[in-house]
Amino acid sequence: MQMAIFLSSGLFLGWSLGANDAANVFGTAVGTRMISFRLAAAIASVAVIVGAVSGGSGGTETLGKLGSVGTMPGAFTVALAAAFTVFWMTRIGLPVSTSQAIVGAIIGWNFYAGLPTDTDTLTRIVSTWVLCPVLSALFAVLFFFAVRGLLRVVRVGIFRQDAYTRFALAAAGAFGAYSLGANNIANVMGVFAQVPVFEPAAFFGVTVGNTVQLFALGGVAIAVGIVTYSKRVMETVGAGIFRLSPVTAFVVVMASSTVLFLFAAEGLNEWLTTRSLPALPLVPVSSSQAVVGAVTGIGIVKGGRNIRYARLLKIASGWGSTPVAAGVITFILLFFVENLFLLPV
Repeated sequence: MQMAIFLSSGLFLGWSLGANDAANVFGTAVGTRMISFRLAAAIASVAVIVGAVSGGSGGTETLGKLGSVGTMPGAFTVALAAAFTVFWMTRIGLPVSTSQAIVGAIIGWNFYAGLPTDTDTLTRIVSTWVLCPVLSALFAVLFFFAVRGLLRVVRVGIFRQDAYTRFALAAAGAFGAYSLGANNIANVMGVFAQVPVFEPAAFFGVTVGNTVQLFALGGVAIAVGIVTYSKRVMETVGAGIFRLSPVTAFVVVMASSTVLFLFAAEGLNEWLTTRSLPALPLVPVSSSQAVVGAVTGIGIVKGGRNIRYARLLKIASGWGSTPVAAGVITFILLFFVENLFLLPV
């Protein structure tokens, strides 16, 4: 029972991520009315669980280097502070970064515990907060010109093009949800990975360890968040910055999904590293930042006249305040957990 209570904050964080971040991969498709919210939520829920279970270890290792929370009460408090921060931002309609929330919360724990924060790891993580939306914007520009060139060469009827576009949006969204599950499950369950929660269990003859069970549980929590509370943020991202056509919506989903995949692809990272080639760090990045970067890239290609800069500035302010708020909330909650409930943190 006690273990379930401690894990509840991670599940709450997973739910918050699903409500705010995970559904962003379908926000543009829903915003352009090409895919219904129900279909988008169903596809995203399945894909995000598969991604979480099959490819989430890289980002978890990076967060562990930033700060290793070695007790269940400490992990519970860190996850709760990050979840509360994301939920609060979601309530006011801002597509905030869950990655920034968990990083801020871990640093808050480091401060409270009197432990140093690994500055190299922190620098690598913070650099992705700039690199993620910039890369997403660049990919959006490249994909936009590639798709436009393809449509000029391959001419199809308007009804067939509409069907192809819907299918492409669904496929791109599934890819994006998978990538986000692989990349962002570290935000949800990474702080619990240092503590043995589950005993190894056999499923259909395959032994599944503690970390994979945590990732599966977190993936389900993300899926529940997508289904129950993501529609408002979908509409904010899909139509709040720049009005998209169905084709440019597909471009945005593909660009943001590719960026999420690259920051989670352990195989690609290892292949590049062994050949002394530059590789992106395995870091949990924000789907919100990726989508906003891609939408902004399309807006710039279109001349920048219709970009809603006030909305963009409001979103950016949410990104800036998220890690600070999460760190402060973590510090305060740890004080009460240790001194009021007398639990070791």
